[in-house]
Amino acid sequence: MEKEIQAKVKQIKLSFRQMMDGAVAQSMRSKGVDYHLNWGVTLPRLREMAEKEGKDYHLAIALWKENVRECKILATMIMPPEDILPEVVDIWMEQTETTEIAEQASFNLYQHLPFAPVKAYEWMASPSELYQLCGFLVIARIFMRGQEPNERGINEFIDQSLVALQSDSLAVRKAAKNALYRFSELGIVYERLAKSAMRTIGVDFI
Repeated sequence: MEKEIQAKVKQIKLSFRQMMDGAVAQSMRSKGVDYHLNWGVTLPRLREMAEKEGKDYHLAIALWKENVRECKILATMIMPPEDILPEVVDIWMEQTETTEIAEQASFNLYQHLPFAPVKAYEWMASPSELYQLCGFLVIARIFMRGQEPNERGINEFIDQSLVALQSDSLAVRKAAKNALYRFSELGIVYERLAKSAMRTIGVDFI
């Protein structure tokens, strides 16, 4: 099985070479997004590949180990969220080095984890900006599905959001503000809480 997986990884990497978009890769480099290897394959093309491959735990694990932008993004697309263990998610987070990978992992995989809320709160409280980004992206998607936090969750979310709104990272500030907006959509009480909290640090509601 290991040989089959490695052969599949090799085949996928060859297909990336054929889809190479130098303009996209160069654009990323010019914006300071530097990967060990980046073929510049667009996200729609990667989604097409993911649909063709289907969910595959072992292939996702093997792809993530490759220090290649497209391999890591494809891994987040084909990993079955119900199969990945919290410890493996922790390893993937530790190995996430760019905003793009953090965003793709959050949207494609992390928001669908059975333990997504637990990880979201854990990440929001992290000193790492990439962890915070993932936390707010995931919690926003959870709120969008209408899942309401308990009282402790509400207080923790608001506290972490206010800290994040004053972050040096634009991506974290935007993610926190969007999460507060999604929180406010849960109902009038949540909206009032969000507006009141934001007023305390002089930030306008969306």
